[in-house]
Amino acid sequence: MIRRLTVIGVGLIGGSLARALRAAHGVEEVVGCGRSRANLDKALELGVIDRGTTDAAAAVAGADMVFLAVPLGAMLGTFEAIRGHLTDDAVITDGGSAKASVVADCAAAFGIVPPGFVPGHPIAGTERSGVEASFATLYRERRVILTPHRDTDPAASARVEAMWRLCGAEVSYMSVAHHDEVLAATSHLPHMLAFGLVDMLAAMKENNEVFRYAAGGFRDFTRIASSNPEMWRDICIANQDALVTMLERFSSQMGDLTEVIRQGDGERLLAIFQRAKNARDHYVAGVPNDPE
Repeated sequence: MIRRLTVIGVGLIGGSLARALRAAHGVEEVVGCGRSRANLDKALELGVIDRGTTDAAAAVAGADMVFLAVPLGAMLGTFEAIRGHLTDDAVITDGGSAKASVVADCAAAFGIVPPGFVPGHPIAGTERSGVEASFATLYRERRVILTPHRDTDPAASARVEAMWRLCGAEVSYMSVAHHDEVLAATSHLPHMLAFGLVDMLAAMKENNEVFRYAAGGFRDFTRIASSNPEMWRDICIANQDALVTMLERFSSQMGDLTEVIRQGDGERLLAIFQRAKNARDHYVAGVPNDPE
């Protein structure tokens, strides 16, 4: 049981954590903190939090669990704001999509990485944002990755793991560097493709007709281009090296594919498409590969 949970950034991610823990009877009190008084008032109205404040230092007073659900670009300022106002037994964790930058910001603010800090990343979300988009089952049967620092107290990691398991999540552990490489490939790159495609098509003279005749596949693929632009700007900057590597690799792949199409090489096209289908069916859909 968490005695007092402080959620800094009461939107989709932070609000859904609070809702999930309430549904699991895993928290006694939830304190919300954010820049918008109107959003905090809405969170109170929806029963997501018990009280709210725009003062981060006041928000963490007496909290035994603090969850940072702010954009990556706001992490440093948030760490600085709560420094010196935490209880001795407080555990801090976060939901940032790039971990190296979060750990660096924490160390810069505190001078060290506190033993109570457990970097984390719930692999869940939708293209919507704000507390009204939050819901209690967001993390059910979804993965949460924890990337403890060498100075993190194992007891703090155990508390954060228990919190996420109460939400119905599957918890795993990775190093910071490995997390950032994996997420660059599986999350950050797809978002760049969606943003880039929609931006390219919107710049075409015939964009009205292009979007008017967009079919289901286009809508499915580009759904994530409706995600929060500020958040994704920060992710790109925070995970720049790993993301640039993946973008360059994908650009090379698209160059090769362009040349195969230009040559009209149907056999190679079929081989590429079949490999891709087999890989997705096996790794994403769980379909066994054809032994032939």
